[in-house]
Amino acid sequence: MKTKLRGLIVLTMLVVFASCSKDEMDQNDVVNQDIDLSIVIKNDVQMSQDILDLVNDHRQSLGLKSLVMDQAYASAYAVEHTDYMIELSQINHDNFHIRSKALKDRGALRVGENVAYGYEDAASLVNSWLNSPSHREIIEGNYTHSGFGVFKNEKNRYFFTQLFYLK
Repeated sequence: MKTKLRGLIVLTMLVVFASCSKDEMDQNDVVNQDIDLSIVIKNDVQMSQDILDLVNDHRQSLGLKSLVMDQAYASAYAVEHTDYMIELSQINHDNFHIRSKALKDRGALRVGENVAYGYEDAASLVNSWLNSPSHREIIEGNYTHSGFGVFKNEKNRYFFTQLFYLK
């Protein structure tokens, strides 16, 4: 009987200490989605357009619609993420849920993202993405628009974030 009671007490303590309060859950759900649209000026527009042209050539070869360049919110969120990756000196999809939610709150129905580092030209980047099943799936996905965060770090190496969304 003491063993069962002790087990029940331990289980109760685990539930109490491991559960989240409503306030904690609400805090996690509230995300600052404000963004300064002027940061898109950092984006390498020519490299972004070259990437988009190659992505659209591939999509058209499959009978898919071309993506439209979004130089406002999607590009601002992409630039912000590229800045973040440069700060960490690594590529990642950290906080993708924030970028996705922000675009969905502005009318996007679905959102995807590709990131990369170190490619010197659009052709080698897009070729690499097309040779990766997960990146290719995003490129060929049901999307209508794309935003870019493409620019070099202090060592003159490109970092890339391309956001895709369906509107």
